[in-house]
Amino acid sequence: MRFAVVQHDIAWCDRDQNFARLEPMVAEAAANGAGFVLLSETFSTGFAVDQAAFAEPADGPSSQFLRRLATSYSVWVGGSCPEVHEGDARPSNTFVVVSPTGSVSRYRKIHPFTFGGEHEHVRPGTDHVTVDVDGLRVSLFVCYDLRFADEFWALASQTDVYLVPANWPSSRREHWMTLLRARAIENQTYVIGCNRVGEGGGLVYSGDSRVIDPFGEVVAEAADGERILYADVTAERVNEVRDRFRFLQDRRG
Repeated sequence: MRFAVVQHDIAWCDRDQNFARLEPMVAEAAANGAGFVLLSETFSTGFAVDQAAFAEPADGPSSQFLRRLATSYSVWVGGSCPEVHEGDARPSNTFVVVSPTGSVSRYRKIHPFTFGGEHEHVRPGTDHVTVDVDGLRVSLFVCYDLRFADEFWALASQTDVYLVPANWPSSRREHWMTLLRARAIENQTYVIGCNRVGEGGGLVYSGDSRVIDPFGEVVAEAADGERILYADVTAERVNEVRDRFRFLQDRRG
């Protein structure tokens, strides 16, 4: 399957402007043969966790936008948005993935980013989520989750691809790039990271989105600026690496 990683800027808490910016990029990715289009963390608002305009209802405008794109362009589409659910006033940072038929999967970010105050405004999730994407086993994480290797390891045996949408600031860009590659090497999976660019909330974001294969090789990468990365991903490559280098089987415990 061809994955498209849409590295994009975000207008602060302006959903309509962000939808208008993103739809042509998703359409372009679909026209170029992408089967899955990945957007950033909080693609419709930016990381505006302390703003009243941040939260929206479950199945609100952002997830409805993803559903419309997926069904209109016949692609899988995913990105995270702040959805309130189960009577809690705080939203969860929810990674919403929609299939071309309109079916929806949701992963709620397990690790709020306490350094940025996310834990004060956002309800943490509790459950891992792996989605069957046309035969690929795709596990979902969001941004700060990347720092917790044990979460990724827990899903390694049932995962071909980890997706990590993010709003990761440029001041820690080396951490972002290093951790993406580490998660790929230690789990022998593809890792696809989509990070925003531009400025928001007083922070600068440098992008550095990338696709890393199960052997740790960077097969697609971007620096700053809006752009779309493409990479062809196969379960066969995962099996090849795991069969040749049997590191997963050698772990004790």
